[in-house]
Amino acid sequence: MSVEETLFKVPAFYSFEWGVSTILCVEYQSTYNRFMRVVMLSKACIVGQYQTKLEEIAKHPGIQLTVVVPPFWRDERGILLLERAYTRGYTLRIEPMRFNGQFHLHYYPTFDRIVQEIRPDIVHIDEEPYNLATFLAMRAARRVRAKTLFFTWQNLLRRYPSPFGWMEAYVLHHADYAIAGSTQAKAVLHAKKYLGRVRIIPQFGVDPDIFQPTNQPPYRYPTFRIGFVGRLVEEKGCDLLLDAVARLEGDWELHLLGSGPERINLEARAHQLHIASRVYFHIPLPSTKMPAFYHQLDVLVLPSLTRPNWKEQFGRVLIEAMACAIPVIGSSCGEIPNVIGDAGLIFPEGDISVLHEQLALLRDHPAIRLELGKRGRERVLERFTQARIAQETVAVYGEMLGQ
Repeated sequence: MSVEETLFKVPAFYSFEWGVSTILCVEYQSTYNRFMRVVMLSKACIVGQYQTKLEEIAKHPGIQLTVVVPPFWRDERGILLLERAYTRGYTLRIEPMRFNGQFHLHYYPTFDRIVQEIRPDIVHIDEEPYNLATFLAMRAARRVRAKTLFFTWQNLLRRYPSPFGWMEAYVLHHADYAIAGSTQAKAVLHAKKYLGRVRIIPQFGVDPDIFQPTNQPPYRYPTFRIGFVGRLVEEKGCDLLLDAVARLEGDWELHLLGSGPERINLEARAHQLHIASRVYFHIPLPSTKMPAFYHQLDVLVLPSLTRPNWKEQFGRVLIEAMACAIPVIGSSCGEIPNVIGDAGLIFPEGDISVLHEQLALLRDHPAIRLELGKRGRERVLERFTQARIAQETVAVYGEMLGQ
């Protein structure tokens, strides 16, 4: 079976074909006579766990939510297929995407037709303001006089060449509202002369009923298990993590889950350090299977490194592990310290010695691991659940419409 034949095999409560698109329909209708019609454009929502935020938004009375996603997305990890679709209470439309995998140039050729059909009150563009998809969606929304909202993680002040700089200027000038994923992203918007309303809300949270502590006794493994989850690219700092664990004494293992161009170099580095027998590489897992991976760890490490064109925008794997009561260690890169707060350990990015010391501390003191795991779970429940993110997003919708 070809990739194209596999892409549309997505479970749904009800489905039917519409041209070249697939529509997954709502399971129930609200009893309200007047809906707030919202159309959201989001390639990120191909991830099954991210779709739980959509369910939470749809639970709010009077929201009629339609979400447009592609059947897959390409990046350096390969092809990411649309995962199981959670469609209770909203409509998920699987639409073709042109220039799939081109971050700045991708767009949805059917989106204008969808907006004309639904005539939404709000078009929520879950994309950066300098992308072609955002620019075209903004124009489509303005043609039906819909209010517009975009999302940004951009935490570095960067200027883009034409036509991207021009498209970004158009979006910043015409958008009714912006959601920034961090305080640094908000600061970048203001530096670019965005004058509209903005609120800081992470793009996605976690479902604490899925990402939750295991019922198994803590520290049932005699081996101290260290984990990393993410893209295997230079800026994620996995080579530094290898250097740090190589200094550890005792019985330990390092589990790296992800894919990317750095894997070959990391395997070679592990052999050079004579630790290859203790380092395990795992292919990416569907989001629904991630809790089981976290439950096997004693600590999760995110050793990201700032680069001229990138710094950590959030670090979602941190809140996933924290929700599972797994202690976390993160570098000082980007938004990581604000995500962890006092619920984990922070080391200066690039400092192998401090990272080694923190790993040794957690290895030798199970009580500290237990306390940090408890704090992490509490921090997620307070700040980073999908229900909390959805509630704040719906509040933005109401503010946009003066409700």
